[in-house]
Amino acid sequence: MTSVLNLPFDRRLSRSEAYELIDLADIDELLMAAARRRDAAHGAVITYSPKAFIPLTQLCRDVCHYCTFAHAPRSNVKPYLSIEEAVAIARAGKEAGCHEALFTLGDKPELRYRVAREELTRLGHESSLSYLAEVAGAVFEQTGLLPHVNPGIMSELDLAMLRKVSVSQGIMLESASDRLCAKGGPHFGSPDKVPAVRLQTIKTAGEQAIPFTSGILIGIGETRAERIDALLALRDLDDVHGHLQEIIVQNFRPKVGTRMANAPAPSVDDHLWTIAVARLIFEPEMNIQAPPNLSPAALGRVVAAGINDWGGVSPVTPDHVNPEAPWPHLRLLEAATRSTGKRLEKRLPIYPSFARYPSRWLDNKLLKSVLDRIDGDGFPRTDDWHPGHIGGLPSRELGWLKSAPRTAHGSEVTSVIAKAQRGDELSEGEIVRLFRAHENDFTSICRAADELRSSVNGDVVSYVVCRNINYTNICSFKCQFCAFSKGKMSENLRGRPYDLEMSEVAQRVAEAWDRGASEVCMQGGIHPSYTGQKYLDVCRAVKGAVPSMHLHAFSPLEIHQGAHTLGISVAEFLQELKAAGLGTLPGTAAEILDDEVRETLCADKIRTQQWLDVMRTAHSIGLRSTATIMFGHIERYDHWARHLLRLRRLQVETGGFTELVPLPFVHMEAPVYLKGRARPGPTFREAVLMHAVSRLVLNPHITNIQASWVKMGPEGLRHCLSAGVNDLGGTLMDESISRSAGASHGQEMTPQALESIIISAGRVPRQRTTTYGVADDVRRQRSFDAVHERQTSTGMRSAGC
Repeated sequence: MTSVLNLPFDRRLSRSEAYELIDLADIDELLMAAARRRDAAHGAVITYSPKAFIPLTQLCRDVCHYCTFAHAPRSNVKPYLSIEEAVAIARAGKEAGCHEALFTLGDKPELRYRVAREELTRLGHESSLSYLAEVAGAVFEQTGLLPHVNPGIMSELDLAMLRKVSVSQGIMLESASDRLCAKGGPHFGSPDKVPAVRLQTIKTAGEQAIPFTSGILIGIGETRAERIDALLALRDLDDVHGHLQEIIVQNFRPKVGTRMANAPAPSVDDHLWTIAVARLIFEPEMNIQAPPNLSPAALGRVVAAGINDWGGVSPVTPDHVNPEAPWPHLRLLEAATRSTGKRLEKRLPIYPSFARYPSRWLDNKLLKSVLDRIDGDGFPRTDDWHPGHIGGLPSRELGWLKSAPRTAHGSEVTSVIAKAQRGDELSEGEIVRLFRAHENDFTSICRAADELRSSVNGDVVSYVVCRNINYTNICSFKCQFCAFSKGKMSENLRGRPYDLEMSEVAQRVAEAWDRGASEVCMQGGIHPSYTGQKYLDVCRAVKGAVPSMHLHAFSPLEIHQGAHTLGISVAEFLQELKAAGLGTLPGTAAEILDDEVRETLCADKIRTQQWLDVMRTAHSIGLRSTATIMFGHIERYDHWARHLLRLRRLQVETGGFTELVPLPFVHMEAPVYLKGRARPGPTFREAVLMHAVSRLVLNPHITNIQASWVKMGPEGLRHCLSAGVNDLGGTLMDESISRSAGASHGQEMTPQALESIIISAGRVPRQRTTTYGVADDVRRQRSFDAVHERQTSTGMRSAGC
């Protein structure tokens, strides 16, 4: 028996192994095995879906002997809710913070009751499922709640119709035993409870890529072996289609007025046994659920048996299927969950593991609504902060930064942090675990990153006085995130296209020098007429105007394109650029260094390996560069991890990166967002964590972590300084790329303003050069004087002088 319960996590119970557990008397070891398997995949999170329960009709052609939901027609009860009634229930749910509109109804009542047929005709429908589709669509359109439908047996056409108006669907298998459908069984006289019929619906849902809920009902006369058979039948379908997002293990409760009113309910231990066996039969990642209102006195034990989800819990509507069992108050449910060492988190009706792949599982009409609501891990967003947005910061995360205790020593997170602090390379899974941090884990990661920053950089926070010069916004590429480029071939045609003359470039360089800048950052669109010669001309224009100005220019995309147009190697082209005055390269055009993402986000851009090869070559000839990551759009946490690991490994090889610059995606005017195919940037939690986790992952090889004031805003910067950041980037003077995407923060941050932020955070400001040397006193003084001169000049003009 011990060998059965100590399977490796990549092994599931076979039928014979599961049968070995049928007569298990002492279930403690079984429960511990199930809990270990659950923890390996789900950690400390127990989820639930805040929902509004909408019983569209309680008429049903079946006569299940334990059911009080279905009833015969009543003279004072309408056969179906109206659209207005359903919407009103949903609106109440929305006001109470719900995400889900759960539609439950009896199976095909129109096949049994004339009153149902007549009412459907009056409503303009031939079937209950057709009417359900209209009502679910109306609820979604008018309230924004995401429909989940449990309408019973469905055909291929029914499933396809409902997929357009629901983010998930479901049908309980209940049992795979035909014996229960025989005379005297609980399903006798219920044609829709025939196991083969229900399994066919579940199979067809898988063929249509519908996120699907199923499960078993225990205690209605089935044996433990039959429970195992039902679970294995569901597993077989999921192995083929991967569409079962949860398995519900629901315990029968006898109800007054039913034929099974005097039947015994399953014992708590029997319920726990079934939950644990289900956990061991399925993959560790499967979501195993037990309704909390059906085991109110045993919530802690239910968690210990291996569940990771409580199902839908409504703050506004009863459980119409089990009206005698009220939902536990959410505060009580949270307290019970925390007492087991777990954290209660909301989810959408489409589970996070499915929401992370929305284009596979959702109809296009529902895609944007889900993407707008989720973070990079598929969980509901917990704040309304967005990069580039002027507004308040979320109080919950600020509380974690300021006062929450750290994670207990010896936990998974503290072990990963210790490994990072030693300078060891983390695995992809370990990095993903850090990005999933909340509460104490979040605090621990931020503080560990800040301590590492202190030991490496001290209390100095640096910045550079620079000017952005975007020499053209005409681009032949179709990057889905870019609202800056213009022209016939670009994705975004708003605004006026331009291509600066070299005399204009030179003038802007001279103006920047006069205002105290030590750097100009030069980037632009990939103009269809540009060759590598254009980039050489830019270099000569800059150095001709101000020989001492540092030229930080040309992304790996521009380098790659320039070399190609001249018919020379990247190494040769970089040598020519260096001779012409190029000082360093910006690490842009990286976006996410993973071709799975790039294939959608920037399909015509250079691939991941090409970006890395350009940087490797640049570093090899003495040109240093920054590194960037643009996050919060279509990618997942595992993509973030791969990106950081690729940067780390290249840095170990070359040592050429000066810093990492996390760039939260600004969504407002980005084409990919306007098309409904991207999230609206990262959450504030994710944005802060990106800086902190990057500090840990890249230790000790990249020692400077920069925060972007354009993306994070002044208040966001202050909090990033508590999470491993030691640099605030550049004053910019003419920032336009983020502004084009909808960022609200200004085009320039003065040295005085940056130093004020640094000092208010208890740090020491230092004006630096591009490569992190100390700016000379003359440049520093000029940068401050220029601000005063401009303010004086502006004041005189305002006064009419």
